[in-house]
Amino acid sequence: MMAVDPNLFPLIAVIILGGSALLDFLLGDPKSWRHPVEFIGSAINFASQLIIRKVNDKDSRRLWGIFLGLKIIIGSGFLAWLIVYLAEKVSPVLAVIIQIIGVASCFAGHSLAQAAQSVIEPLKAGDLSTARQELALFVGRDTDNLSEREILRATVESVAENTVDGVTSPLFYALLGILFPFIGPWPLAIAYKAASTLDSMVGYKREPYTDLGWFSARLEDYLTWLPCRLTVLMLAILSGKPKQTWAIVRRDGLLDPSPNSGWSEAIYAAILGIQLGGDNYYQGVLKSKPLLGDGIQPLTIAKIAQSLWYSRTVFLWQLLLGLTVILAIQAGAMSEISFNKI
Repeated sequence: MMAVDPNLFPLIAVIILGGSALLDFLLGDPKSWRHPVEFIGSAINFASQLIIRKVNDKDSRRLWGIFLGLKIIIGSGFLAWLIVYLAEKVSPVLAVIIQIIGVASCFAGHSLAQAAQSVIEPLKAGDLSTARQELALFVGRDTDNLSEREILRATVESVAENTVDGVTSPLFYALLGILFPFIGPWPLAIAYKAASTLDSMVGYKREPYTDLGWFSARLEDYLTWLPCRLTVLMLAILSGKPKQTWAIVRRDGLLDPSPNSGWSEAIYAAILGIQLGGDNYYQGVLKSKPLLGDGIQPLTIAKIAQSLWYSRTVFLWQLLLGLTVILAIQAGAMSEISFNKI
């Protein structure tokens, strides 16, 4: 993106973001390829375990937590930028292709749909044991003894949270990267994915991560705050009853200690007419979450399908509106430059 002709920039932006969205929708992440997040995860695991072994002092661990977070996030973004920069030296077309693949790897829409579908199929067959096993692959809670309703709840909650964390937030930062041609969409999107991965790996309020992961957890909350609110707002509009759904989110979303997951789950509870939240067990430890939504309708398999439809639709609308806004900004900037030259 660094050496792009300004006149071609709008077209290239559309090609990169549109191509990435299409690639994720059609293929997702090929199982034969190592996902970039796997490399990020390996680096986090190596560095965090080294710090845990070598550093015992509370304050020192907190400082190392800041260093770890910044190094992984900035390093991931810089590496993506460097790859694109070097590719442009070979061929601008190659650089565009690399960015399409790179940005697509930051979108989890296809993977999210596959994960939910892997639970839906055994549920349809009445095979709760297999449904629990499949669910355990993408949720953190204990699944061994979940009832059918709890399996359904966990799946919808996962769709809700991952729509924000894995779909619309990476899109937000990819779109933001388009505004800065010298950076580009992939570096910002992968930097956000690095922050999200840090949070999921070390952002725990339990030892040995309490002090090491505090910075990563807090930073991820801040980075997700705006994309989450924009997603909730658009979902409320897409529901066809924005005032009613927004009122439920304002009422219930604030009950959750997380500044984002409560909002993302509350909007899905509101638009689907169901109730989410309640008791979950993590490694045998009970954790009670606030109840979200009014529970007007029962949790069913159809509600999972509906949640996936909303996930895909809100992503598509944010992509289209985001590109429209960005291209309008770029057009305005180009017009001003032309006017100043007169």
